[in-house]
Amino acid sequence: MVRFNMILLLIVVVCALGVVTSQHRARKLFQDLEGEQERARQLDVEYGQLQLEMSTWATHPRIEKIARDRLHMVTPDATGKVVTPPPVLKPVAKKGGH
Repeated sequence: MVRFNMILLLIVVVCALGVVTSQHRARKLFQDLEGEQERARQLDVEYGQLQLEMSTWATHPRIEKIARDRLHMVTPDATGKVVTPPPVLKPVAKKGGH
């Protein structure tokens, strides 16, 4: 009977250690999850800031200013403009008779 009780006690101790270990692992994983969620929030904020910056860099007045200042481009006057109509595309005949 004493031997049986010792075996049961050993099983209970092993199970208790398993529970403690699994709870510790679960807490550690939860901390890691919260850390990654915080990192995702930070990346979302940074992405929004980068989108705002990109839209600022791509504004029409800024591009026009760079074209004038750095590339020395000018808007052509009305006399120098020639408007040509788009080419007329002819339909392509299908081969195969279908």
